[in-house]
Amino acid sequence: MSTQRINKFLPSQRPIGRVAIIGRPNVGKSTLINRIVGKQVAIVDARPGVTRDQKILTANWQGFDFEIIDTGGWLASGGTLEGKISDQAESAAKQADLIIFMTDVTVGITDEDQAVADMLRRFSMPVIQVVNKADSPARDLDAWEFLRLGFGEPLNISALHGRLTGDLLDRIVTELQKLHPDQTYSDHDSGTDETEEFEKELSKRTSFSVAIVGRPNVGKSTLFNRLIGDERSITHDQAGTTTDSVDTVVETEIGTLKFIDTAGMRRKSRIEGGTEYYSMVRTLRSIDEADVSLLVIDGTQGVTHQDQRLAERIDAAGSPVVVLLNKWDLLTTEEKLTVNDQVDDRLAYLSYAPVLRISALSGLGVTKLWRALSDSIVAYRNRIPTRELNVLLQQAQAKSAPRGSKILYGVQGATDPPTFTLFTTKELSTGYLRYLERQLRERFALGPTPIKLRVRRRSSR
Repeated sequence: MSTQRINKFLPSQRPIGRVAIIGRPNVGKSTLINRIVGKQVAIVDARPGVTRDQKILTANWQGFDFEIIDTGGWLASGGTLEGKISDQAESAAKQADLIIFMTDVTVGITDEDQAVADMLRRFSMPVIQVVNKADSPARDLDAWEFLRLGFGEPLNISALHGRLTGDLLDRIVTELQKLHPDQTYSDHDSGTDETEEFEKELSKRTSFSVAIVGRPNVGKSTLFNRLIGDERSITHDQAGTTTDSVDTVVETEIGTLKFIDTAGMRRKSRIEGGTEYYSMVRTLRSIDEADVSLLVIDGTQGVTHQDQRLAERIDAAGSPVVVLLNKWDLLTTEEKLTVNDQVDDRLAYLSYAPVLRISALSGLGVTKLWRALSDSIVAYRNRIPTRELNVLLQQAQAKSAPRGSKILYGVQGATDPPTFTLFTTKELSTGYLRYLERQLRERFALGPTPIKLRVRRRSSR
């Protein structure tokens, strides 16, 4: 379930402010929007100009609702269409209480970035400068040059991978609170009436959606037909037979499931446009809206670069994933060992995901999928009592204390996937967060689902 669907069950309140994301084309504005809102609400493409009109959405962070405006890329010059897109972006900036000025660390400061900075200086509202695509700390050194734009120390993030986006959301809420101090915090911790209502709403769900995704011609439609027991999707040995997502609801031994057969995902450079392009968009939307994704990989070809990119996209969506190595019966013993090594190496960031070796055509190993799906759904919805969570955190620190920091307490802010906020005296290292994630998985049986850990610094007094 997406963040947007979770938030509708939380207590409603007046948004504390409006945020506009401004920047030149193709710096990752729409990717950040999707990350903040929690689902694919904006089309993401490497081509500039895909986003044109303003889109106002509601986001929630730590109990506060705020509005966020997705805008097209601002350009100082261009044709009539580019001029209108820039006018819309400038209009959004004028409407906002707070501006996120977004740039790209992989490109550096461009003339267009400088022009955007000059434009934003004409306004009186506060500006948070964000340097995107800083996928690792090694990129942070490259971001210092953006100080020259004049908006203070930039915040280096990766909208695609989620690096430090929680810190950005903390900054947004803090700045908006300064502008609107009358808004108070709404605690969504377990035990509240609102949380009980939320859990009741979850229990009313009649089905969970399962997206079957993968490259073209890996056997997705064959698996889809076997799971639903009907020739609903056309199967053929020509890649790309499925051009749109097909779904059907099935009664299974673990409950009611909605299976979605998606179009095969090819490299963007090979997408010709038109129908194929919009098929890709619908597939990405299916991934973001699904409760569980089945990543189908052709075992005879091994884990390819495109499989890795698709796995990253599924991981970023925040839902559980089951990896299916299809056509396993066609591999020799030596080939099976090679593919297993590729999974461990190339899909290491999906280490929490179960891996099944199957043949969709013959049915080999497919029955094991029901148990994997059931475990994933249970873990995805799991809510840990606050007391048990903090007992674990105390025990984890007793075994291995974080260097130079202390975890004061923690709360689970959401399920789908389980999301935890840790209140600490200082930042926690990536290695220590991985240690805590392992402890959480082992203690509370969260193995098959992603886990989100947020860190908020507080005084120890």
